[in-house]
Amino acid sequence: MNALTITLGTIGVLLSLVCWFAFISGALKMVNTIRVGQPAPDRWRPFFPRFKQMVVEFLAHTKMVKFRTVGWAHWLVMVGFMLGAIVWFEAYGQTFDPKFHWPLIGNTAVYHFIDEILGLGTVIGILTLIYIRQRNHPRQPGRMSRFSGSNFKAAYFVEAVVLLEGLGMILVKAGKIATYGGGHLSTDFFTMQVARILPESPELVSVFAFIKLMSGMVWLYIVGRNITWGVAWHRFSAFFNIYFKREDDGGPALGAARQMMSGGKPVDMEDADPDKDTFGAGRIEDFTWKGWLDFTTCTECGRCQSQCPAWNTGKPLSPKLLITSLRDHGYAKAPYLLAGGRTDLGGDEVGLVDAEGNPNEAKLAKIPASAREESGRKLVGETEGLLEAGELAPVIDTETLWSCTNCGACVEQCPVDIEHVDHIIDMRRYQVLIESDFPSELAGLFKNLENKGNPWGQNAKDRLNWINEMEFDIPVFGQDADSFDGYEYLFWVGCAGAYEDRAKKTTKAVAELLATAGTKFMVLGADETCTGDSARRAGNEFLFQQLAQQNIEVLDGVFEGVEQSKRKIVVTCAHCFNALNNEYPQVGGNYEVVHHTQLLNRLVRAKKLVQVKAVGQDVTYHDPCFLGRHNKVYNAPRELMEASGAKLVEMPRHGERSMCCGAGGARMWMEEKIGKRINIDRVDEALTTNPAKIATGCPFCRVMLTDGVTARQEEGKGEGVEVIDVAQLMLESISRVEAAKLSDNLKVVQQPKTPVEVEETAEEVEKERVEEVEAAAAAPAAPKTTGAPKAGGLQMKGGLKAPGGPKAPGGAKAPAAEAAEAPAAPKAKPGGLQMKGGLKAPGAKAPGAAKPAAPAAPAESSASSEAPAAEAPAVPKAKPGGLQLKSGLKGPGAKKAAPAANSAPAAPAEEAPAAEAPAAEAPATEAPAEQPKESAIPKAKPGGLQLKSGLKGPGAKKAAPAAPAKPAAEPESTPEPEPESAPEPEAPAKPEAEAPAPPQAKPGGLQIKSGIKPPGRK
Repeated sequence: MNALTITLGTIGVLLSLVCWFAFISGALKMVNTIRVGQPAPDRWRPFFPRFKQMVVEFLAHTKMVKFRTVGWAHWLVMVGFMLGAIVWFEAYGQTFDPKFHWPLIGNTAVYHFIDEILGLGTVIGILTLIYIRQRNHPRQPGRMSRFSGSNFKAAYFVEAVVLLEGLGMILVKAGKIATYGGGHLSTDFFTMQVARILPESPELVSVFAFIKLMSGMVWLYIVGRNITWGVAWHRFSAFFNIYFKREDDGGPALGAARQMMSGGKPVDMEDADPDKDTFGAGRIEDFTWKGWLDFTTCTECGRCQSQCPAWNTGKPLSPKLLITSLRDHGYAKAPYLLAGGRTDLGGDEVGLVDAEGNPNEAKLAKIPASAREESGRKLVGETEGLLEAGELAPVIDTETLWSCTNCGACVEQCPVDIEHVDHIIDMRRYQVLIESDFPSELAGLFKNLENKGNPWGQNAKDRLNWINEMEFDIPVFGQDADSFDGYEYLFWVGCAGAYEDRAKKTTKAVAELLATAGTKFMVLGADETCTGDSARRAGNEFLFQQLAQQNIEVLDGVFEGVEQSKRKIVVTCAHCFNALNNEYPQVGGNYEVVHHTQLLNRLVRAKKLVQVKAVGQDVTYHDPCFLGRHNKVYNAPRELMEASGAKLVEMPRHGERSMCCGAGGARMWMEEKIGKRINIDRVDEALTTNPAKIATGCPFCRVMLTDGVTARQEEGKGEGVEVIDVAQLMLESISRVEAAKLSDNLKVVQQPKTPVEVEETAEEVEKERVEEVEAAAAAPAAPKTTGAPKAGGLQMKGGLKAPGGPKAPGGAKAPAAEAAEAPAAPKAKPGGLQMKGGLKAPGAKAPGAAKPAAPAAPAESSASSEAPAAEAPAVPKAKPGGLQLKSGLKGPGAKKAAPAANSAPAAPAEEAPAAEAPAAEAPATEAPAEQPKESAIPKAKPGGLQLKSGLKGPGAKKAAPAAPAKPAAEPESTPEPEPESAPEPEAPAKPEAEAPAPPQAKPGGLQIKSGIKPPGRK
């Protein structure tokens, strides 16, 4: 050591204290700012899978290597930064003593070799990245650069520091070899060559060490003062962002959209309160802390931007710039939020207020003026004209927000697992549910979904039109089959597949292929409703939950009694596939869902579909975003194309990097007013392969691509090119089967339940009915259930009830009436048979069709009628409303309800005359609440059978006759019917005419205006 080295060392230590303080202060400020976000309790566990994924993604660079050159260069820089820190800290000693090295390990061959590799690798890696950045500099015309909009000042600073660090490692080591000798070709192969040109000077070694140390210290100071420099901070925050990613299995945040959360809990729209709950993100503080971590971690590499279909076609949306705008706004507003500032929905201060609720000016004055000004900035809104007027523009422009197609390319490519799509959907939710500010085209979409159950606004009955165009019979649930027994798949046709002429060709092809292979399937027909994908992606979470709950009611009714592993659904629409498979489990619907390309490919492998004539044409395949990126189904469609004999010609962008068609994110229903149309851009790429056909696996993609091809053909391009579904290629290659054979292949003979099963089930439902009656009698405060139900929960336009709401009480008796009756199980509730959700049991017919049972007919003597009365509880005797299963299903084969007399507890026949006199006086002496009128028993209350969501009950064809349906559970006030009156069907004619039909739903229920009928309705 000498004066120079001691001076350099002392200066280095003192400056490092300042720099470390700045860095640690910045890190703490960043952590406190991130904690401003909403809770996200689902991001912490399970620990080991998350930690494993973080380590794998870090060491293997699984995301970075998708850009090959960038991948290996960044890996070298990353390792040089992390392990190079060991060498960097060594510089503290080397500034004082040039001979210094770490004790024990510093002079070993392994340490020398690692030092050599780190220094050389860091320099090579950073020079490669500098070259790539300059080659893709935004100075290029158009939008070719993925670095357009990135912070170049921060990038250049970081690149310079990394280069100095790498050179410092090399020069310090080479200087020590030049001054003190040593070195070996196996461990110091490069630095030994550099040492030849360096002089022998201990002071020079200390100078190199000081430069290496100070370059790092300057980095700490500058980065600590600029916590929005993601290109620098990501080397720390990326580890946490990867660990806390949405999917704990390591997958990107694709597939299901993130549930709408408030306070860390999913929002049930029926119970939600807009004054207390957070509906999406309308302010920066509405994002979760994971969202803030996303904003902080963005490296501004622009890979998301380079893949974005909106950006590539001239739209204002750049996923990178959207995230960085939210980051800059959040950190600018952070001092106000950290001080306790908050505003309500009207923009009034509610956080920093005095005892009288007025803004506390003293506390507000302590907050920087820039932060107070930023706190009043809108998150989303129109920016045009505001800047010119000198007003504060919103953070995100409205057009930017609605340009997103939800294709997921940004999420797929992001190397630090930022969840762009989830943040965009959250902002859309606030705009739709709170601000009611959305593109005008979406108003028509929402109205059609509310009133008609499909985006096109067509009638529900027209969902069956495509079946009428088929030459063979396709079973429809509720018409040709009353249960799922014997079937393998429920074919979910989807709105496009049922209504859109081009998509119907796919539906027909899939149906014929499945029938040819002997795969037994049924369809829902008019009972099917839109899955709500477009509503959710457009931000209308209320409408999505409503439609989802309605569909789940129907599907659970179809799969009633079917084990979970056999609840199989096949779909042709990629959007339906994603919703049913990934999003319906969030609201209670769990099914095994397969895409038609997957199922058909399985049938090909099983030799149930065999090629007899190869297609033999050049066909290019377009990967639907919601089938490919969102669900990783890439191989099945291609294998199916190969099985058909088509010659696949891939487009430049395919697989994970496939270009969107422009229909996702509800963009199917919106016009593109800025830039080039996305579908035209995709068609132009497809035509570069000179295909005979363009194949796809989604009806939305088919519509968009067909429109694009038509537009280009009008210009004389792509003559003869046709857009088809992969299933149509397969259909062209097989031997077609005659219609009668196809009908036979789909025919299923359903077996009725055995008497033993019926008896056991009837006993179970008997017990449940007794418990229900007793519970109702024990609740005197329960409100009466007659009349229209009260509106509950949030209401939408059109009178739709919030999903999952209370059941419509149309089928329930008034508590007073039930309390007056004996708790006899045979008493059937008005409304007839009911399932859990109000669905009709397989084979069950309306109670109105019941005829008197045989035991009540004999009239020879009281003794002759005594035996049948005593045998009333026997299995063959149907209770009023028919035998019922545990869930409310009527036993198979029980076609007509037994009369009320036989369903009552057995009473001695000789006592019947004694009860006649009081029975005649009952209407005058007993209160109506205790003894209902005779006609009231068979009369269905308004609402009839209803599903949980308010749908009309299936199967009820007419009101039950008064006399047969009257129970004999109250012998002291109700006489036994005369034997000779039993076979007379004319008696109940008047009550039947007066009573409203049981299937009518009460107003306020969850109904689609088109009057969708529930399953089983004939």
